[in-house]
Amino acid sequence: MDENDWLAERFEAHRARVRAVAYRMLGSLPEADDAVQEAWFRLSRTDAGGIENLGAWLTTVVARVSLDMLRSRTSRREEPLETQVLEPAAGTDPEGEAVLADSVGLALLVVLDTLNPAERLAFVLHDMFAVPFDEIAPIVGRSPEAARQLASRARRRVKGADTDAEVDRERQRQVVDAFLAASRGGDMGALLAVLDPDIVVRADEAAVKLGAPSEVRTPAAVAEFFLGRARTAQTALVDGLPGLVWAPGGRPKVAFGFTVADGRVVEIHLRADPERLRPEALEILDDPRHSGA
Repeated sequence: MDENDWLAERFEAHRARVRAVAYRMLGSLPEADDAVQEAWFRLSRTDAGGIENLGAWLTTVVARVSLDMLRSRTSRREEPLETQVLEPAAGTDPEGEAVLADSVGLALLVVLDTLNPAERLAFVLHDMFAVPFDEIAPIVGRSPEAARQLASRARRRVKGADTDAEVDRERQRQVVDAFLAASRGGDMGALLAVLDPDIVVRADEAAVKLGAPSEVRTPAAVAEFFLGRARTAQTALVDGLPGLVWAPGGRPKVAFGFTVADGRVVEIHLRADPERLRPEALEILDDPRHSGA
């Protein structure tokens, strides 16, 4: 194995973790991948033989890159390119450096987006990846105590929003459960009762190829469409929020992402793109034995 292959192999062993750091910092998978790619470029231009702890080195580099991207985004007042949930597996890196303390959902990403870049970095690195404050401090250009205070402020804001987010998730789960029960039972009246008058269903390109219309509007049309199709669906977390999935044989084929407001379904997104059906973005909750599949 030549030196480049050796270095690439070592980098790949840390890719999942540094991508998770970048995603929690940026809230956008494309931007996270850009940050990881930049970390690779910097590593390839560095004497890797002199790096004692590659995991810590890559975490620092990707954190600095992500911080710069956040600051640049703030100065341009831009929003993230997209928000989709990535749930990497918990565990330690080869040196046992950090433990993934928590997973992140869409609601938390929204809260993280309200933090300033330094607060977000301190919170993400310390609370989610157990990076010590003395290692965070030079990244944000503060003392360890100041870095601790940044994380503490961020933590208070996150906890303050957490209860409301949990209540919202529970309400959405109730609406989705009612939608599914009506669909399975063929109850048109009950299904119409949970649909907003301005309900719209949209399908991605992959779902359209499977036979779904690109768009359906009006409660009657939406109810008619789902009565025959959602009967075998299962409840799931789709991008961290309650939704449905069609998974014949246990293999996800189409995810149903719901937008709920005032106790009614406002929008449903049908997603069949394989990238949106990965375990990071989708968790089946329902017992298929009870789904009629």
